[in-house]
Parts: sequence; structure tokens; C-alpha cells
Amino acid sequence: MKKYSRLEDLAEIAGVSIATVSRALNDHPSVREETKRRIWKIARDHNYSFRPHMPAILSGAAATIAIVVPTPQGRAGSIADPFYLELIGGVGEAARESGCDILISHVAPTDYDDLASLMETSRADGVIFLGQSFLHDRFNRLYRDDKRFIVWGAELSGQRYPSVGSDNIKGGRRAASHLIRLGRKRIAFFGDIEAPEALQRYTGYVDALREAGLKIDPALAPPVHFEVESAEAAVETMISHKIAFDGIFAASDLIALGAIRGLLKCGRRVPDDVSVVGYDNVLLARYSRPSLTTISQDMAKAGRLLVSKLLALSGGKEAQSERLPTELIVRESCGA
Repeated sequence: MKKYSRLEDLAEIAGVSIATVSRALNDHPSVREETKRRIWKIARDHNYSFRPHMPAILSGAAATIAIVVPTPQGRAGSIADPFYLELIGGVGEAARESGCDILISHVAPTDYDDLASLMETSRADGVIFLGQSFLHDRFNRLYRDDKRFIVWGAELSGQRYPSVGSDNIKGGRRAASHLIRLGRKRIAFFGDIEAPEALQRYTGYVDALREAGLKIDPALAPPVHFEVESAEAAVETMISHKIAFDGIFAASDLIALGAIRGLLKCGRRVPDDVSVVGYDNVLLARYSRPSLTTISQDMAKAGRLLVSKLLALSGGKEAQSERLPTELIVRESCGA
């Protein structure tokens, strides 16, 4: 496509004055939001070199990447979650190696219109979404019109957009199998299976129990959100209802740490009475008391893949989804 380097060209295509184009490209409040978005889209479609809102200090970067964290299943989420911080760190290091800047967006999209608006108005060359939440179908729809994004998350049925994530089913099976090898018979799963990744980890957990001939007990899979307090409350509820369990596989390290806190408050010993396995291998996992056995995801590799695939997409190339291998990291919370 021909590159348009003059404001006059964009003004002619948009059917507005040169002054309006100039104001729109500089996000001036005097231009209606609808007009700005239309002009920004025309500029992008015709390879005009601009970045809405972009501070001059970033203008030397090879590209600018926006990071967006959707709210988990419509609930309040926190970018300060240790997992997000480490994944953002992996993306940041990979971006720096590629000469790119990163921006962390305040936007938390909840529907297709939010996603489309974000892509239309983004100051960035491409967007990395950390998590699918309930947006899978919306991402599929968005990918038909704008391919400048990639998702950290699960690979799901009918998926058209590219994603990077761990092999959640194998990771879940590995975690539960380790607890089974330790002789644990009543293993609980803590996680929110409305989340695609957590559901896959639960599937791996169920596979391991079935392979070992252990009963799948719904009472051992309470709904637990990705919060310390939610896991702590679930432990206290199970104990107060006299639900027997001797192991916990948590869908994240944050959940696992909350479960351990609940167990200790209730007088249960970890790992003597209950062994605990988490998922993610965040930095806190190795320094907790007891240190946490967990399933490791390679955040540095994740960052490199997300950035390299996004840059390929932004350059008009194709990018395939990719699964990262998982590794069991054995520490004190299992005793072996």
C-alpha cells in the first residue's frame, strides 16, 4: 500500500480540513472522539507515521507495545498479582532486547466494543493481552479485523487468534500425580474453573486422579478465586464442614499461599497433614514458609515469544500459537 506522508493526503481521504487532521493526530479535545478514531484508522491504513498520544521521549523506539490485563471473569483483578508482575517483567526484557518500549494500559476491556475501541485508539504498534478472561469469542471476532495483538492464555477450541501459554493440562496432571505419588488420597483442587487456564489445569488434575483410581469428589473442588483471602476462606470452610483432605493442588501460587495460610491458622501442618502444590513458580514461592512446591512456567521465554510473535503480526506476517513446557519444582510444602 502506498505510504501517505502529508497531512493533505489524509485530509482529502477523510473529507476534513488539514487543521482537523492535525488536531486529531495530536488528540486535541476540540475534535470529536468519533472523528479522531476515523482519522487514526485512515492514518494507520495508509501507513502514515504517527502514534496517538505518544510522548516525544518514546519516539526513538523501534515499536511500542501496549500491555492490557482484562479483568478475570468480570471481577476486580490486580496488576500487582505476582504472576502478572513476573510476566510483565519477561515481556519488558524481551521488548528492551528488541528496541521496543512498553506501555501498561489502564483499560480493562469487558466486551467486543471495548476491544475494538482499544485497538482503534491505541497509541501502540501492537497489544499483548494478559489473560483471556471470558473474551475468547470476542478475540476471535476482533482478529478478523485487526491482527495487531496476541494473548497470553490457553489454546481453546475454534481459536483463530494466536496465543502463548503453558501446557496447562499436562501441568495440572503433573501436579496432581506428584501428590498421588506421595500417598495422598483426598486431594483438593483450588481454582476458578470459569477461567480457561484454570479449567485446563483442573482437567489435568481429574485425569491424574482417574488414572490412579481415585474418586472425583465435587466437595474437594470449591470455587476459589485468584486471591489469598479466597483460598484461606475455602480451607476454613472445608475444615469447619469436616471435609477430609490431605493434599491441595492450587491453580496458582497465590492461591496456594493463601491455602497454606488457612491451614496454619486452623492448626494443620504443612506438609505433615496436608501437602500443597501451586502453579506458576513466582519469586515468592521459593521464599514462603514452608517454601512452595509448584509447576514452573518460563516467564523469560514467554516474554520473548509474546514480543516476537506480536512484532511479526504488526509487520503483516502470520504467527502461530505456542505452548510452553512445564516443570515440577519440589520444595518444602510437599515434604518430598
